[in-house]
Amino acid sequence: MVLGSETVFIVDLLAIFAVYAIVNLSLNLEFGYTGIPNFGKVLAVGAGAFVAASIPGRIFASMAGIEGDYILDNLLIVSQVNVWLVDNVGIGFAVFFLTLGIAAGVGAGLGLLTSYPAIRLRGDYLAITLLAFGESIRVIGNNFTPLVGGTLGVQVPDPLSFLPDDVRFPVATLGMVAIAITVFVYSEKLIRSPLGRLLRAVRDNEVAAESLGKNTTKIRIKVIMVSAALAAIGGALYAFYVGGTIAFAYDRASWTFWPFLMILIGGLANNKGVLVGTLIFVIIRKLIIFFKDSFEGFVPFDVVWLDFLLLGIILLVVLLYRPQGIFVEKPTPTISRKTDSSLFESFLFKLRLKK
Repeated sequence: MVLGSETVFIVDLLAIFAVYAIVNLSLNLEFGYTGIPNFGKVLAVGAGAFVAASIPGRIFASMAGIEGDYILDNLLIVSQVNVWLVDNVGIGFAVFFLTLGIAAGVGAGLGLLTSYPAIRLRGDYLAITLLAFGESIRVIGNNFTPLVGGTLGVQVPDPLSFLPDDVRFPVATLGMVAIAITVFVYSEKLIRSPLGRLLRAVRDNEVAAESLGKNTTKIRIKVIMVSAALAAIGGALYAFYVGGTIAFAYDRASWTFWPFLMILIGGLANNKGVLVGTLIFVIIRKLIIFFKDSFEGFVPFDVVWLDFLLLGIILLVVLLYRPQGIFVEKPTPTISRKTDSSLFESFLFKLRLKK
């Protein structure tokens, strides 16, 4: 069965949405809830993608006994690995989840590394410092060939190679959406815990939080580490989905500025708003790309810049007319109203007994 163009469009849209949802939820945890303007988000995303491009292929090749230089003979080795994975499905999934774990660990490590020199800075200075760190991942990827093949990039093994071509992408998309849902539930549980209130306290008044005995520096470092780990998982999933990694694909526009635009559209410090903003952005951009050729001859510039222009206009409109986003920040009770009511009734009952 061959998938229709509409089905392919929807499947690809959901896959990209899942990746950006993971990245944006991690950014919302930093910027929306803690007030850390991480303009170096691309560092963690790129690190996750580089882990997916450099580690699992070498593991598979070693287990399958495939020889050769993994970078120079990448296409041949990866094609042989994919054939080997057809008969070794369990190993393929095990290494896949191992790669996600390694990506999360590398992302957290980079978050720790970048947080120490930058964490004492505030506002614009912190944003510029993190932006500089973010640019380093693309420079390293382009110039250190053994990592991800330099400017030529590398192919990534496909753990779903045992599936037919017309089933592989829908199944991969379902898996990515499931992981995105897991990250969303984790984020919701986190911000509805006492830790969530602490993050808001650090964001709104750091001095007041310190006066209550909270170590705001350690809190900010831990938030950067957790957010970087989640973003790295998103980057690894994207690399597996597209089947390859090339360094210049991880630029600050796609993996830093656009995530900021998405969470601004949906609303800061509101995870549901982040998902809505991400979905709106991905749909608009996919439609622009899909119908881009139809605009040729009607615009006085190259159509390749159309999505940048229209998305920039959307950002200006949001900042001018709806700066708080579609969904505004709301209080997040740690317990449900039903539970709260039952506790109150229990308290009144005990009070009557004492009388």
